[in-house]
Amino acid sequence: MKLTVVGCSGSFPSAESACSSYLVEADGFRLLLDMGNGALGELQRHIGLYDLDAIFLSHLHADHCIDMCGYFVARYYRHDGGRCDAIPVYAPEGAEQRLTTAYADTPSDKSMSEVFDFHVLKPGAFDIGPFSVRTEKMAHPVDTFGIRVEHGGRSLTYSGDTGVSDPLVELADGTDLFLCEAAFTHGKEDIPDLHLNGREAGAHAARAGVGRLVLTHIPPWTDAERNLADARAVYGGPAELAVPGAVYQV
Repeated sequence: MKLTVVGCSGSFPSAESACSSYLVEADGFRLLLDMGNGALGELQRHIGLYDLDAIFLSHLHADHCIDMCGYFVARYYRHDGGRCDAIPVYAPEGAEQRLTTAYADTPSDKSMSEVFDFHVLKPGAFDIGPFSVRTEKMAHPVDTFGIRVEHGGRSLTYSGDTGVSDPLVELADGTDLFLCEAAFTHGKEDIPDLHLNGREAGAHAARAGVGRLVLTHIPPWTDAERNLADARAVYGGPAELAVPGAVYQV
């Protein structure tokens, strides 16, 4: 599998990065994990607008899904070649209504579903193209799902947004690459069931015995290097910060 970091900023885009969006590729199939603020523009640095095969939305906060409104425009109003066929979108319940409300002026209440084939996420295992995936609910104020993606005996796990979560440890058990949020700072923010700090992300990685930890979803106001140091203090494996454009062969 090939993983490309499209955007990795948390809460809102930074001067250097769009919000959460990660492209996973194998066997010519392209799966996008989240499409937050600014991600649609950055995605076009890596693939064409119409080259995606499926989309996974971990949850419906704007920094993970709002550029779906722009992508709706690109797919619905395309004149060269006609309107796009509906692409599978795996998202929490209510995604179609949320995106329609955010766009505010779709031709009809069902226009989103003309180009997006919505599938309601629930905890469990299923296939997306060539990938075997498993999803679990995370600890966040809205329905949020972490995802484990497997192909050819290799795996990557993406936390989505979460506070301390035993299901996340189970989901990431033995995974080759763990893409884990670390939005908070150890000793500064302490809000249950919202976000992890660097130390907590490292602790989850250590408990799960992951092969590599990549910290992501760090807001512009958070010291990313401190979060990385905090993670390395409790996790002994390779650990680094996600950066836009980074490519990993998993």
